[in-house]
Amino acid sequence: MMSQRERLEAAFALQEPDRTPILGGWIACPEHIMALAGANEETYWADPVAVSVEAYRRLGSDGLISVFVPRGREDYRCVDQESYSRADTGMTLQQAVAWVDALPSAEECEAGFAFEAEYAAFRDELLAMQGLCREMVWIPAQWGAGAKVTWYSELGYENFFCIVGLYPERARKLMEVGGAWGHCRSRLVARAVEEGLFPKAVLLGEDICTQRGPMLSPAFLEEHYAPQLAYGLEPLRRVGCRPVWHSDGDVRLMTDMLIEAGVQGFQGFQPECGMTLEMIVERRTRDGEPLLVFGPLAVTTELPFCTPQEIERRVRHAVEVCRGRASLVVFTSNTINPDVPLENILAMYEAIGAAPRRQPGSSL
Repeated sequence: MMSQRERLEAAFALQEPDRTPILGGWIACPEHIMALAGANEETYWADPVAVSVEAYRRLGSDGLISVFVPRGREDYRCVDQESYSRADTGMTLQQAVAWVDALPSAEECEAGFAFEAEYAAFRDELLAMQGLCREMVWIPAQWGAGAKVTWYSELGYENFFCIVGLYPERARKLMEVGGAWGHCRSRLVARAVEEGLFPKAVLLGEDICTQRGPMLSPAFLEEHYAPQLAYGLEPLRRVGCRPVWHSDGDVRLMTDMLIEAGVQGFQGFQPECGMTLEMIVERRTRDGEPLLVFGPLAVTTELPFCTPQEIERRVRHAVEVCRGRASLVVFTSNTINPDVPLENILAMYEAIGAAPRRQPGSSL
């Protein structure tokens, strides 16, 4: 049998592993984590990260994207209304425009990036978490890599969209600065790949789409964002690290643009939005290679509602759909919340042989 690292490396290299790999890290329910790890509440809250890692180890995860820890004992959530920007940040549109004007230019951002210091901190964090994960591969998502397109947290939704529509020069500056920041972050990942500290695939991207398509026009994205994304992904492509785009909502109108910019895989898929695995596996990278897929179990329409037997069938179906057409790593579309039965999480792992199969009626 392959090790977890060998299995993921084979999938990332578009080769066939001994079995389909599976990723963990997005279970946002402490009760599920405790049950999986065999821990009580006091043990969990004494060190939630270590207990979570143990839960994923027992499940049979090959790698971890992240570890969710709620804000407190009374809340299962890892994010809440305070985690996202509200439409009104208290900043007027005139203040938002002045804020953009005061931003350093893209060239100044890159010139001021303290790469060695930033890399030392990034490297230390990778080593610490990989030590905790042991045989599992720590493969943290890098949301800042590539290029930043959304500026909600700084400006608020209303101000951001007004700037895009009313102030094209400022909107272009935001895209250029986002590309510079993303390029700097990609350089950190690329260095870690070269040193063998990061695998040759990375999850990145932004929630720029609703269930009805992109929140910015495809024409704007093609002209102003795509060149910055291509620039931001260049350090990753140079070292052979495959960028995998997080797909929330209906990303279909952006798919061609993302692939042309250098995206080599997709994660997520909301089938109710038309984003289906069957559609994605027919696509190829700009170099003509199959795509790398992280997915496709939906946390909206499948995992909360299906029976364990249906989950197993859907996983096996995904394996067959991808066979010979895409390189599959089983994962979920988004966060696994408490509405997902623990039995369905186990069924997802059991379907590919990652977790020991339970006998009917056995305990968790």
